[in-house]
Amino acid sequence: MSKRKYEITPNGEWFKVEVWDDYGKYCSVLEKTILDASKFILDWWEKSEENKKSDELLAKAILECKEIDENNNNLIKIL
Repeated sequence: MSKRKYEITPNGEWFKVEVWDDYGKYCSVLEKTILDASKFILDWWEKSEENKKSDELLAKAILECKEIDENNNNLIKIL
């Protein structure tokens, strides 16, 4: 199920863009024109898969760092 959603609201001379991709990842920016706001939304949605893979890679790296830290702490306790 797609979680795509967007909201464009006037913010002074700008437009506030809030957008969610296929996986619910959120982003908020200010754009000068409604056309720029619309383009940002379409670009964000287009990068949905790329962003998901990047987030998964980051999560995996964090878990691996945590395991390394835990192993090092156990080694220090032994010494």
